[in-house]
Amino acid sequence: MAVQKSRRTPSTRGMRRGHDKVKKPALSVDPTSGETHLRHRVSPDGFYRGEQVVTQPEIIDDEDE
Repeated sequence: MAVQKSRRTPSTRGMRRGHDKVKKPALSVDPTSGETHLRHRVSPDGFYRGEQVVTQPEIIDDEDE
């Protein structure tokens, strides 16, 4: 059975845990639409690096029939 040789000090424990914090996500602003989105992802409007890459589907109203 493994038994520690000496007690780990709070300082050493803090040094080990120094990299465990959660980082904020990297955000970008699209130059064309001004939307804020995650880096290397398409914005909600379908723009990527200033170009429209995904078109939004048209909404069809069935109320007239």
